[in-house]
Amino acid sequence: MNQQLAGYAPTPVAARMENHGRHMLKVAMASGQDLFARTGSVVAYEGFVQYEPNPPAVRQIASQWVTGEGAPVMKCSGDGLLYLADYGADVVVINLDNDALSVNGTNVLAFDAHLQWGAERVKGMAKFAGQGLWNVQFAGTGWVALTSRGTPIVVDCGRGEDETYVDPDALVAWSPTLKVKGKRSFKASSLIGRGSGEAYQMAFSGQGIVVVQPSEDSTDRLRIRG
Repeated sequence: MNQQLAGYAPTPVAARMENHGRHMLKVAMASGQDLFARTGSVVAYEGFVQYEPNPPAVRQIASQWVTGEGAPVMKCSGDGLLYLADYGADVVVINLDNDALSVNGTNVLAFDAHLQWGAERVKGMAKFAGQGLWNVQFAGTGWVALTSRGTPIVVDCGRGEDETYVDPDALVAWSPTLKVKGKRSFKASSLIGRGSGEAYQMAFSGQGIVVVQPSEDSTDRLRIRG
């Protein structure tokens, strides 16, 4: 039986964060290298790992995050291997190198605690989304793990002069250097998005990337209300 299951065994550690299959994240924990992770995302661990839900150091930021995206975090510390997942969603691992990334809070799985991060309101979107769109922005050098409902596509917006339009409910992440604006669609059944009534898309321009998942977020984040 062990031979039959050999292909599913843990692989040797190659990086701080890496995929174990498409749907699971493996994190190499070490003393002094704390991790923030989505609450309830730990499915297994080896070694000595401690958890602290809603740590005081990030309580205010997490409060803003919850207001905007509804995704509380916990602090993980210790030595060993940590395995995380989010209801079978695909896991995307990104290693930031003195770079920045803006992420839909519902798609954040885990990130290095030493990264600079915070919940931010996306400029120019308030008139389209009531109180506005909140995303979590990361900056610095370190690891971030995202989830995607299916295999995502990464669009390079710097390839042409045309804007890139994305259904907000399918949006995972984007480069903060991109310019963002909203565009209304008055048709009952729009080209982008599945909702009926007045909807809108997000338009990106400039140099950078946009990560889009093939399944729309069921929270219906950015539909026109009223």
